[in-house]
Amino acid sequence: MSLIEVGPGQAELVVRGPGALAASVRLFDWSRADEYESVFAVEAVADGVRARLENVTLTVWDDMSEFFDGLARDFRGWEGERVWINNHLVVTAAFGSGGHVYLDWTLRSGFFPGDWKCTVTTVIEAGEGMTAVAADLREFLRQG
Repeated sequence: MSLIEVGPGQAELVVRGPGALAASVRLFDWSRADEYESVFAVEAVADGVRARLENVTLTVWDDMSEFFDGLARDFRGWEGERVWINNHLVVTAAFGSGGHVYLDWTLRSGFFPGDWKCTVTTVIEAGEGMTAVAADLREFLRQG
């Protein structure tokens, strides 16, 4: 996982578990729509699958950073699943054996039967790994 500066004031976030063939999710092309909304693109890649959304809109009330901060704070684990939902992006977190957080990233083009959706899973170490992802996500969302 890493926050990468791709230009002056422009960064992208790549979330990837260990291993060369691990699934990854990339958040990029961040822009501010107005004082309450930001927009970014997201791409999910796994073995034989690649999905991309050009416009994921977040409002100041969506609390994506707070969701990830909560996962990092609870590094000792939790029961069940935790879910963060946006119109086109859903992140589901489960604590698994060995102190790992399993993040299911679901990209969806819409809500109707003919619309597509794609889910990839990234596996992150619950302690320092999840803390780094939360910090990098917070920084990515604060651009501009």
